[in-house]
Amino acid sequence: MNLIQSYGVFAMKKALCTLCCVAMSIALLSCTKKSEEKEIMLVMAEVNPPETIAGRTDQVFKEKVEELSGGKIKIDLECSGILGDNATVRKLITQPGSTIQIARQSTAGFVALGCDSYALLSIPFTFSNREHFWAFAESETAQKLLNEPKEKGLNIIGLYYGEEGFRHLFSAKKAASIQDFAGLNMRVTNDKALQAIAKSLNMEAVHVDFSDLYGAMQTGKVDVADQPLANYLANHFDEVAKNIILDGHQLGIMETFITTEAWDSLSEKQQEILREAGKYASDYCRKISQEEEDAILQQVKDAGVTVTPVNDIAPWQQALDGFIKETAASNMDLYNEILSYAKKQSMH
Repeated sequence: MNLIQSYGVFAMKKALCTLCCVAMSIALLSCTKKSEEKEIMLVMAEVNPPETIAGRTDQVFKEKVEELSGGKIKIDLECSGILGDNATVRKLITQPGSTIQIARQSTAGFVALGCDSYALLSIPFTFSNREHFWAFAESETAQKLLNEPKEKGLNIIGLYYGEEGFRHLFSAKKAASIQDFAGLNMRVTNDKALQAIAKSLNMEAVHVDFSDLYGAMQTGKVDVADQPLANYLANHFDEVAKNIILDGHQLGIMETFITTEAWDSLSEKQQEILREAGKYASDYCRKISQEEEDAILQQVKDAGVTVTPVNDIAPWQQALDGFIKETAASNMDLYNEILSYAKKQSMH
């Protein structure tokens, strides 16, 4: 072998050696990155008890996140208002440095914070049935609304939707028709729709935190409130308000939010895990909500609660017609788009 040939063999061996070293370095970096992936703990707040539709949906989300991440992402789920009522949690998660990273909330609560589109979701009698809502929730329109809080500078991003059933009025005093509510005191929040219901039915609006509602009804400070059936029973309102009228004025739309600080700290892979777990939880919520409500309705009747169906919803809609038109007018195109999913769901 001459000098040139020897040099060629040497150069080839050197090149192969270099390639091997590079490959080993990449492998080592990958292993190091994987092994150094830190465990993340995200605190999640829920105002309702764990056995409710909301609480069970939260639990499914938690379990799916932990499963998909191999335990690297853990969710510390705190139910029953342990971390504060909805207003307290809402105020906390929209501030920098929040000690709560994820929260399940009603979309209505964010209207007062500037999420104007969410007001359309709270307009009474917008969703004709559950199928209408879920056709909307799985649409591009709904996905855009998930980002509205971030666009408004609220430090949070919507992850996924859920629903806990249609909201009905319940009362400590007998009220079995639309006329019976006149003169009673109704518990309201910052939700303008609730305030409009109280006004349109000639009731006195009383602002009471959810955590204080049981006591307020027990003492007579509040005569009337509204909740989905699951929350009515889980929070023992059947003990202090034994009358329900099934007016179904609003669907209890839920949205689960994460702070932008927590979201931005996650890798793209981790963000995808949360999205996938959110879709899984949303599908679970859809599956259980109707069957849960049917079962709870029977339990409520068995508990001695007077349940009055509403066979003609037209008088209720007429009473709120002014509020519905006024609220929708601010974004009529979007509202009509939301309404259009009633037709789209019937086509499937």
